Amino acid sequence: MRSVHVNMGKGRLEAFSDGVIAIIITIMVLELKVPEGHKLKDLAVVWPVFVNYIMSFIYIGIYWNNHHHMFHAVRSINGAVLWANLHLLFWLSMVPFVSSWMGKYPFDELPMALYGFVLLMNAIAYTLLVIVLIRHEGKNSALATALGKDWKGKVSLLFYCIAIAFAWINTYVSFGLYVLVACIWFIPDRRIERKLADEQAK
Repeated sequence: MRSVHVNMGKGRLEAFSDGVIAIIITIMVLELKVPEGHKLKDLAVVWPVFVNYIMSFIYIGIYWNNHHHMFHAVRSINGAVLWANLHLLFWLSMVPFVSSWMGKYPFDELPMALYGFVLLMNAIAYTLLVIVLIRHEGKNSALATALGKDWKGKVSLLFYCIAIAFAWINTYVSFGLYVLVACIWFIPDRRIERKLADEQAK
Protein backbone atom coordinates (compact mmCIF):
# COMPACT_ATOMS: atom_id res chain seq x y z
CA MET A 1 0.00 0.00 0.00
CA ARG A 2 1.46 3.34 -1.06
CA SER A 3 1.83 6.07 1.54
CA VAL A 4 0.23 9.40 0.78
CA HIS A 5 2.13 12.59 1.58
CA VAL A 6 -0.13 15.56 2.11
CA ASN A 7 1.31 19.08 1.96
CA MET A 8 -0.63 21.77 3.81
CA GLY A 9 -0.39 25.51 4.04
CA LYS A 10 1.55 26.88 6.99
CA GLY A 11 -0.41 30.08 7.58
CA ARG A 12 -2.86 28.72 10.17
CA LEU A 13 -0.06 27.00 12.10
CA GLU A 14 1.91 30.24 12.32
CA ALA A 15 -1.16 32.25 13.36
CA PHE A 16 -2.11 29.68 16.00
CA SER A 17 1.45 29.57 17.36
CA ASP A 18 1.64 33.37 17.54
CA GLY A 19 -1.64 33.44 19.47
CA VAL A 20 -0.49 30.82 21.99
CA ILE A 21 2.82 32.58 22.54
CA ALA A 22 1.01 35.89 23.08
CA ILE A 23 -1.18 34.23 25.73
CA ILE A 24 1.90 32.74 27.43
CA ILE A 25 3.46 36.20 27.71
CA THR A 26 0.18 37.61 29.04
CA ILE A 27 0.04 34.93 31.74
CA MET A 28 3.60 35.73 32.79
CA VAL A 29 2.99 39.47 33.10
CA LEU A 30 -0.10 38.82 35.22
CA GLU A 31 2.18 37.15 37.77
CA LEU A 32 3.85 40.51 38.42
CA LYS A 33 2.06 41.65 41.56
CA VAL A 34 2.11 45.24 42.79
CA PRO A 35 4.26 45.73 45.95
CA GLU A 36 2.46 46.24 49.24
CA GLY A 37 4.20 49.56 49.84
CA HIS A 38 4.94 52.67 47.80
CA LYS A 39 8.63 53.10 48.53
CA LEU A 40 11.71 51.90 46.69
CA LYS A 41 12.55 49.37 49.41
CA ASP A 42 9.18 47.68 48.86
CA LEU A 43 10.32 46.66 45.36
CA ALA A 44 12.96 44.42 46.95
CA VAL A 45 10.24 41.91 47.81
CA VAL A 46 9.19 41.42 44.18
CA TRP A 47 12.56 41.65 42.45
CA PRO A 48 13.05 37.85 42.10
CA VAL A 49 9.72 37.53 40.27
CA PHE A 50 10.60 40.49 38.06
CA VAL A 51 14.03 39.08 37.19
CA ASN A 52 12.51 35.70 36.34
CA TYR A 53 9.88 37.43 34.22
CA ILE A 54 12.57 39.21 32.23
CA MET A 55 14.55 36.03 31.63
CA SER A 56 11.47 33.97 30.75
CA PHE A 57 10.20 36.74 28.46
CA ILE A 58 13.54 36.69 26.66
CA TYR A 59 13.36 32.91 26.29
CA ILE A 60 9.82 33.06 24.88
CA GLY A 61 10.90 35.86 22.55
CA ILE A 62 13.85 33.79 21.33
CA TYR A 63 11.59 30.85 20.52
CA TRP A 64 9.09 33.09 18.76
CA ASN A 65 11.86 34.74 16.73
CA ASN A 66 13.43 31.46 15.64
CA HIS A 67 10.02 29.85 15.05
CA HIS A 68 9.12 32.71 12.71
CA HIS A 69 12.38 32.46 10.78
CA MET A 70 12.19 28.69 10.53
CA PHE A 71 8.69 28.63 9.06
CA HIS A 72 9.60 31.43 6.71
CA ALA A 73 12.12 29.02 5.19
CA VAL A 74 9.70 26.12 4.60
CA ARG A 75 7.19 25.81 1.79
CA SER A 76 4.56 23.58 3.37
CA ILE A 77 3.79 21.40 6.38
CA ASN A 78 2.15 18.05 7.12
CA GLY A 79 0.42 16.34 10.01
CA ALA A 80 3.67 15.37 11.71
CA VAL A 81 4.75 19.01 11.72
CA LEU A 82 1.44 20.02 13.33
CA TRP A 83 1.93 17.58 16.20
CA ALA A 84 5.60 18.49 16.64
CA ASN A 85 4.62 22.15 16.80
CA LEU A 86 1.92 21.42 19.40
CA HIS A 87 4.53 19.54 21.43
CA LEU A 88 6.72 22.64 21.43
CA LEU A 89 3.80 24.89 22.39
CA PHE A 90 2.95 22.59 25.28
CA TRP A 91 6.39 22.97 26.84
CA LEU A 92 6.43 26.71 26.15
CA SER A 93 3.13 26.96 28.02
CA MET A 94 4.84 25.47 31.09
CA VAL A 95 7.32 28.36 31.31
CA PRO A 96 4.98 30.74 33.23
CA PHE A 97 4.39 28.09 35.92
CA VAL A 98 8.03 27.26 36.61
CA SER A 99 9.06 30.90 36.25
CA SER A 100 6.52 31.96 38.88
CA TRP A 101 7.57 29.16 41.23
CA MET A 102 11.25 30.02 40.91
CA GLY A 103 10.41 33.70 41.47
CA LYS A 104 8.56 32.87 44.67
CA TYR A 105 11.37 30.65 45.98
CA PRO A 106 14.50 32.17 44.41
CA PHE A 107 17.58 29.95 44.29
CA ASP A 108 15.86 26.98 45.95
CA GLU A 109 16.98 23.65 44.54
CA LEU A 110 13.78 22.08 43.22
CA PRO A 111 12.28 25.19 41.55
CA MET A 112 15.65 25.91 39.94
CA ALA A 113 15.96 22.33 38.67
CA LEU A 114 12.38 22.20 37.38
CA TYR A 115 12.87 25.50 35.56
CA GLY A 116 15.87 23.98 33.83
CA PHE A 117 13.96 20.80 33.03
CA VAL A 118 11.23 22.80 31.29
CA LEU A 119 13.85 24.77 29.35
CA LEU A 120 15.50 21.47 28.39
CA MET A 121 12.19 20.03 27.18
CA ASN A 122 11.54 23.18 25.17
CA ALA A 123 14.92 22.78 23.50
CA ILE A 124 14.26 19.11 22.78
CA ALA A 125 10.79 19.90 21.42
CA TYR A 126 12.24 22.60 19.15
CA THR A 127 14.92 20.19 17.94
CA LEU A 128 12.27 17.57 17.16
CA LEU A 129 10.28 20.17 15.22
CA VAL A 130 13.37 21.01 13.18
CA ILE A 131 13.97 17.31 12.45
CA VAL A 132 10.36 16.78 11.35
CA LEU A 133 10.46 19.86 9.13
CA ILE A 134 13.72 18.83 7.47
CA ARG A 135 12.35 15.33 6.92
CA HIS A 136 9.31 16.87 5.26
CA GLU A 137 11.21 19.46 3.22
CA GLY A 138 14.21 17.31 2.34
CA LYS A 139 17.88 17.18 3.30
CA ASN A 140 18.77 19.64 0.53
CA SER A 141 16.09 22.15 1.49
CA ALA A 142 16.82 25.75 2.40
CA LEU A 143 16.14 25.02 6.07
CA ALA A 144 18.45 22.00 6.21
CA THR A 145 21.37 23.73 4.53
CA ALA A 146 20.89 26.90 6.60
CA LEU A 147 20.93 25.13 9.96
CA GLY A 148 23.83 22.85 9.15
CA LYS A 149 25.13 21.02 12.24
CA ASP A 150 23.27 23.39 14.59
CA TRP A 151 26.01 23.64 17.22
CA LYS A 152 24.04 26.24 19.19
CA GLY A 153 21.21 23.77 19.74
CA LYS A 154 23.57 20.99 20.87
CA VAL A 155 25.49 23.27 23.23
CA SER A 156 22.22 24.51 24.73
CA LEU A 157 21.06 20.96 25.51
CA LEU A 158 24.38 20.25 27.22
CA PHE A 159 24.26 23.43 29.31
CA TYR A 160 20.70 22.72 30.43
CA CYS A 161 21.68 19.25 31.63
CA ILE A 162 24.66 20.66 33.53
CA ALA A 163 22.50 23.41 35.05
CA ILE A 164 19.87 20.91 36.25
CA ALA A 165 22.58 18.82 37.92
CA PHE A 166 24.12 21.91 39.55
CA ALA A 167 20.73 22.90 40.99
CA TRP A 168 21.47 20.41 43.79
CA ILE A 169 25.00 21.75 44.29
CA ASN A 170 25.01 25.48 43.57
CA THR A 171 21.86 27.14 42.24
CA TYR A 172 23.77 30.29 41.30
CA VAL A 173 25.75 28.28 38.75
CA SER A 174 22.48 26.91 37.37
CA PHE A 175 20.99 30.37 37.03
CA GLY A 176 24.17 31.61 35.38
CA LEU A 177 23.99 28.81 32.80
CA TYR A 178 20.35 29.67 32.02
CA VAL A 179 21.42 33.26 31.43
CA LEU A 180 24.35 32.11 29.30
CA VAL A 181 22.14 30.03 27.00
CA ALA A 182 19.78 32.98 26.62
CA CYS A 183 22.74 35.17 25.66
CA ILE A 184 23.88 32.63 23.07
CA TRP A 185 20.46 32.72 21.40
CA PHE A 186 19.68 36.40 22.05
CA ILE A 187 21.75 37.40 19.05
CA PRO A 188 19.43 36.59 16.11
CA ASP A 189 20.39 33.52 14.13
CA ARG A 190 21.16 34.86 10.65
CA ARG A 191 21.71 31.49 8.96
CA ILE A 192 18.20 31.18 7.58
CA GLU A 193 18.07 34.84 6.53
CA ARG A 194 21.37 34.52 4.68
CA LYS A 195 20.25 31.32 2.95
CA LEU A 196 16.97 32.83 1.80
CA ALA A 197 18.74 35.98 0.63
CA ASP A 198 21.22 33.86 -1.38
CA GLU A 199 18.40 31.93 -3.04
CA GLN A 200 16.52 35.11 -3.93
CA ALA A 201 19.69 36.58 -5.42
CA LYS A 202 20.12 33.63 -7.81
